[in-house]
Amino acid sequence: MSEKQVRETWLQSAIDLLTPIFKLKGYQMPKVHVSCGFPSTGNKSKHIGQCWGKSSASDGVNQVFISPVLDEPVQVLDTLMHELVHVIDDCMHHHGPEFKKIATDVGLQGNMREASAGPWLKEQLTNIAKQLGKYPHSKINLAHSAGKKTGPRPRAKCKKCGYEVTPLKKWLYMGPPLCPKHTTEMEPIGDWEEAIINIAVETPE
Repeated sequence: MSEKQVRETWLQSAIDLLTPIFKLKGYQMPKVHVSCGFPSTGNKSKHIGQCWGKSSASDGVNQVFISPVLDEPVQVLDTLMHELVHVIDDCMHHHGPEFKKIATDVGLQGNMREASAGPWLKEQLTNIAKQLGKYPHSKINLAHSAGKKTGPRPRAKCKKCGYEVTPLKKWLYMGPPLCPKHTTEMEPIGDWEEAIINIAVETPE
């Protein structure tokens, strides 16, 4: 694979090479879109893959996301394999018996929520990783951002009655709210400007 290939191309090629493993066990791989991205729920450092069913997508195609914290090819393939089991199941049974049947058939083992490659499958993934070459992605280090110390959340207080409120982060840019009793603008407490900047950094366009 060319070094100029983007990570999504690498991931799609990976699916093409993993598909025969499913076919060998009698499972037909449907069309699936795959990309690199954080899961919408769960701990970002532990939840390293996510699959969305056909009913969630406007084009009726399963969507798979591999977390940006991964960059080791075999681990990426292992995670992708787990998510492809969800694709085969169309996310219908979560990690229940139906999921387990497919997962164990193709070589995954362990707790089904974290099912990963057993010895036979690990060997297949290692060979596939050699065919694909380096995963063209620079992983994100969550510990770097998690280690930054931030001050207390900005609050607002009414000068007249002392009523205090902590606004939701997404509304901080609107400024301090009005006191529900006196309908006057409340006094800002804390560094609102810094908090707004931090939010912008956390949620880039």
